[in-house]
Amino acid sequence: METTRNIAPMKLELLLAVVHNDKAAYYSSLIQSHQANLQLTLPAKGTTHLILDYLGLTERPKTMIISVVRADQADALVKLLDETFKKGKNYKGIAFTIPMTSVIGTRVYGFLSNEKRTVKEDA
Repeated sequence: METTRNIAPMKLELLLAVVHNDKAAYYSSLIQSHQANLQLTLPAKGTTHLILDYLGLTERPKTMIISVVRADQADALVKLLDETFKKGKNYKGIAFTIPMTSVIGTRVYGFLSNEKRTVKEDA
């Protein structure tokens, strides 16, 4: 008799990172290396824009990177990003995760979690 083993689904988290525009591709690649199959980049402003506007100074453009990452990768990825932010002035940024509570559909979940056992391969 063949036994069936249930594989518990990996929880997913939404990673949000705000970085300097000129480093967005670098950070996007770094995040993708941690099995993030879905990323969205958006123009953003940093937290100091009000003070800089008041002083008549310009702010460096920012990019917000929104990624879906597996929960087992999230802590290591945030720690890696934090270490990278400390490299120097051009690498500054902020990153945090938010747990996702529900994903509908096996194939959608398989794509987002990079779980190849749930994604149907074309013949």
